[in-house]
Amino acid sequence: MEKLLYTKKQLYISSKQKSYRGDAKEAAFLLGGIGTGNVSIGARGEFRDWEIFNNPGKGIYLAYSFFAIWVKPEGSNPIIKVLESKIKPPYSQALGFNPQRVAGLPRLESSTMRGEYPFVWIDFEDRELPLEISLEAFNPFIPHNADESGIPGAIIRYKVKNTSNKIVRVTIVGSLSNAIGFEGYDRLNNMKVISGGVNEYRDNKDLRGLFFYSSKIPKRNLKYGSMALMTRANNVTAKKCWLEGNWIDGMTDFWADFCEDGILEMESKLNSVGSRISHKTQVKVGSLGILDTLYPSEEKVFEFILTWYFPNRVKGWDDENYNDTDKYKIEKNYYSTLFDNAYDVGKYIKNNMLRLEKISRDFHYALFNTTMPSYVIEAIANNITVIRSPTCFRIKDGTFLSWEGCRETKGMCFGNCTHVWNYAQTLAFLFPELEHTMRIIEFNLETDDEGKMAFRSQQVFGRDKWEMLPAVDGQMGTIIRLYRDWKLSGDDELLKKVWDKASKALNFAFDYWDTDGDCVLDGQQHTTYDIEFYGPNPLTNTLFFTALKAGIEMANYLGDEDNANKYTDALEKGSQKMDEILWEKEYYVQKIEDINKYQYQYGQGCLSDQLFGQLLAHVICLGYILPEKHVKEAIRSIFKYNFQLNLEKVQNVQRTYALNDEKGLILCTWPKGGKPKFPFIYCDEIWTGIEYQVASHLIYEGFIEEGLTLVKAVRDRYDGYRRNPWNEAECGYHYVRTLASWSVLLALSGFKYDMVKGNISFSPKINQNNFSTFWSTGKAWGMYSEKRDPKTGERKWNIEVYYGDLEKVKIN
Repeated sequence: MEKLLYTKKQLYISSKQKSYRGDAKEAAFLLGGIGTGNVSIGARGEFRDWEIFNNPGKGIYLAYSFFAIWVKPEGSNPIIKVLESKIKPPYSQALGFNPQRVAGLPRLESSTMRGEYPFVWIDFEDRELPLEISLEAFNPFIPHNADESGIPGAIIRYKVKNTSNKIVRVTIVGSLSNAIGFEGYDRLNNMKVISGGVNEYRDNKDLRGLFFYSSKIPKRNLKYGSMALMTRANNVTAKKCWLEGNWIDGMTDFWADFCEDGILEMESKLNSVGSRISHKTQVKVGSLGILDTLYPSEEKVFEFILTWYFPNRVKGWDDENYNDTDKYKIEKNYYSTLFDNAYDVGKYIKNNMLRLEKISRDFHYALFNTTMPSYVIEAIANNITVIRSPTCFRIKDGTFLSWEGCRETKGMCFGNCTHVWNYAQTLAFLFPELEHTMRIIEFNLETDDEGKMAFRSQQVFGRDKWEMLPAVDGQMGTIIRLYRDWKLSGDDELLKKVWDKASKALNFAFDYWDTDGDCVLDGQQHTTYDIEFYGPNPLTNTLFFTALKAGIEMANYLGDEDNANKYTDALEKGSQKMDEILWEKEYYVQKIEDINKYQYQYGQGCLSDQLFGQLLAHVICLGYILPEKHVKEAIRSIFKYNFQLNLEKVQNVQRTYALNDEKGLILCTWPKGGKPKFPFIYCDEIWTGIEYQVASHLIYEGFIEEGLTLVKAVRDRYDGYRRNPWNEAECGYHYVRTLASWSVLLALSGFKYDMVKGNISFSPKINQNNFSTFWSTGKAWGMYSEKRDPKTGERKWNIEVYYGDLEKVKIN
């Protein structure tokens, strides 16, 4: 086959997920709940990128925040090390490593990371220690339960096994700075906070630890909040607050105290006289340790619970100009309605640990124990992190909101952008209740009485409506997503609640984008490429036709006969006309008389998104909207012409997301010539979200190897060295379009659903003789498996429900 590059064995093998050595500096696994922010763990075991302050925070570190181990074999001197593998080059620092990063302390020799969402594991190696040490960390993650998947915290467990023939005493201690009132860093890169921090030690019998807050920040301030580090263990030691001396007195005192016997003094005092020149740190640090004794071959777990609570955010999309007297008001995070402070969060985790962990492990098992190739599951699972990265958040009433992606410290492209969310499937299948809040905003808030929809929401915060051209792809996509959500959940009330505005949004297309009444859109069409297409093109029209087909079913169901008839006639007429005027032997093109009359068109090019509406029709189980023969030919042509095995000779003056010897799918090519002088913006770029949608469509049309090749090419680029495997970027990190990866699971499993009628079915495309997959509807989720007799074709299937209810649902 053309351009497959990988062997069939490489494409179909279902192996373990990737692992990443300590030198994989790009690898960073996110911990945190939906709408809570997060902290990441790097491949060395280090805690990094503290994005807990209601903004992105790539590169943010918290001073003196690390875990360390004290080990004393019987009859030997103690060994003390930071629980991270060694820091890797380069070491260039103008002032050396800042003391707050404790780079000069001994560390373990090496580490290996493995992440399977929502769990991450790190195995440490060190020949000096008579121990095997590993780390497991996770956050509760329960599809269909957004509240318990939105807990601002993480469970951190160090597993230690004594590999010697001696008794070994062990203390593992976690140190954390009180970051309440975080204000960045000074010129020496020292962390700054508003003064008034308070470190408090609490002991509630079955939960004990450190609670951090500020006595000087009022509850209505953006920086108000709390943090906590806790444990369920009984045998604990703690230093409530490090010595508040000058320079590095606190670290010096803590480390000496810890090294001496692995037991911490709760309070430290300074009795000596300091120098006339001094530097007093603002940051208050506390440490919590767990002590235990391990006999030969014995293994024990040292468990910590890390939580945070920053309830206030700006009631708007940007806080750059915010101050206490500003016109902007405070908006509450949704999790603030569930918890009172960080210690309260920890108590909830402790009280519900068994259930939260069990269901999280059920989800992990159902997703990762499938017969799909490992890189497919990696693409599906790793991008789940988008919905609980700083890209996404929930406000007090539970409404789910998102940027398109994130810069290092700010959100990027606000407003639940409708044309980017067109591609996303993950949230709908895992947390349909959150998707439903977006439909309410799109139709009942952002669509006017004429049917014009703002493709970015500002009114959700009480701001003026976003005034710009309506986005045809986004607006048609919201109709398609409404149909998907209705069929996935069987929620008639959602459909009834928004149908008036939804039908107006669909009818808007006839008057605004169809200038000649032939049911083929041809007017000024703003799209996800941030430009306007002119004349008929397949991207916007396939979305229009799929919206019409969905509209027919919804209108008929609600007894809206006029609209049902209107949409039926338009679909038949428009689909036939588009196929006639845009089909050019191998693929569909844009029809425009003078390609250079308007900037940023593509004309005779082969657009990777040309069949996007058809892909969505498959995802929502509506079949074909164009002739099947042409659809199959066009999708294969996209792979043939746009997928590049090597990018070294590909010229791209635009943003570059893949390069050199990497492989990727270019947004548009001109295999037969005719490239405009100024083609549409982004045409030479490579977006993983579009790679996933094309891969899914290839699989739906029967081109399994081609589709798998595309998915594997993406995941090969995100290898932990070149890029972060849990952070696919486009216009920002953790980009929403990458949630298209879920459609690969739908295509490979052949999963169809109709909760309105109570039907689901599976038609696997790979490993048909022994197949298993994760599945989810709006009512339940679990695991499906089937075995097929290779001679007779007889199927024996089994479906397991891990969460929810499938009663009265027929399985085919």
